[in-house]
Amino acid sequence: MIKGAVAIFKRDFKKFLSNPFVIIMTLVMPIMYLVIFGNAVGGTLTHIPLAVVQEQPYNDFTPLYTSSLQGLRTLAQKDYPPTFDVLVYNDEEKAKRALQDGIVKGVVVFPSPISRDNAVRLYVDSSDYATPALIESGVQSVLVGETNPVQINKIYGDIKYIQFFGVGVIVMAIFMTTMFGGGIALIKDRELGIIEGYLVTPVKRSSIILGMIGSGTVRAFLAGFTIFIVDILITGIIVQSTEDFFLILVVLFITSLGVTSLMVSIASRFIEQQSYSSVAAFFSLILFMTSGAFYPTIGMPDWLRWITIINPEFYAVDALRSIILRGQGLNVIGMDIIALLIFSAVAITLGISTYRRTLE
Repeated sequence: MIKGAVAIFKRDFKKFLSNPFVIIMTLVMPIMYLVIFGNAVGGTLTHIPLAVVQEQPYNDFTPLYTSSLQGLRTLAQKDYPPTFDVLVYNDEEKAKRALQDGIVKGVVVFPSPISRDNAVRLYVDSSDYATPALIESGVQSVLVGETNPVQINKIYGDIKYIQFFGVGVIVMAIFMTTMFGGGIALIKDRELGIIEGYLVTPVKRSSIILGMIGSGTVRAFLAGFTIFIVDILITGIIVQSTEDFFLILVVLFITSLGVTSLMVSIASRFIEQQSYSSVAAFFSLILFMTSGAFYPTIGMPDWLRWITIINPEFYAVDALRSIILRGQGLNVIGMDIIALLIFSAVAITLGISTYRRTLE
């Protein structure tokens, strides 16, 4: 029994050593989790865009406004950059529109000299979860010693963390379905000789990859849509209109198309599942952790925040969160959809060209 066990051990261990790529990924992944996860979640929020406006009518800025403006500009945690990037507005309505469009995360309205209640009004983007509390504490700190009450207005109501995170889970479902259903399915077909069978038919090589991308896109879309429905039931989020519902479907489809194309193009470079799974896990970590699903991207260090520019999951999460939690439309999520379309086009082109090379 022991002899047989030793023989099996030697064979299996030699097989492991014969694949240096998997060995490297096994060692790299824990380090990447430390670096990426450690910096992407729970970081100190800095440079939060904050609008400040003096309530009209007024001839000159009040002493309260002047001192508070200076205080907000210089407010910072020890050894960190300024907490707020303060933007001065001359019109309260423009400042509020900037908040609704996502340009700023909060609006502080200081009372005019003829104000009856002398209250400082604070409007915050409550869908961002982490930033409202920091904005509130920052405004309260610069008003220490003042008698002005602070009226807090959460423009999207009280949003729980499960609702904030639930949007990210929808995108995660799309990626996981694509990773296991699209990429591994392609490698399995190659191992079973199905791909070689395709090559003896009149079907073009580009048609093979387009067909697999199409099939994977439908599966990923159905997975994302299913989790979206479950998300509604569990978290209690409400889709405000039929237009919002169709916009959500559009974002889900484009995201499914882009992510499927990416994973299929990656899978086409591998001939066995173990190596592909290691790379897929690496991409899962990078893309999901920098998507803003767990924690606002504004809390990430600058070097990590740059990854979000080429991360399709970031645009998908931002678009879905804008529609589902804020009730915003194409005027706000237009850039997210354009970014997803560009990524999808690049990923499809890469998938076709990569797959053709591996077959030749």
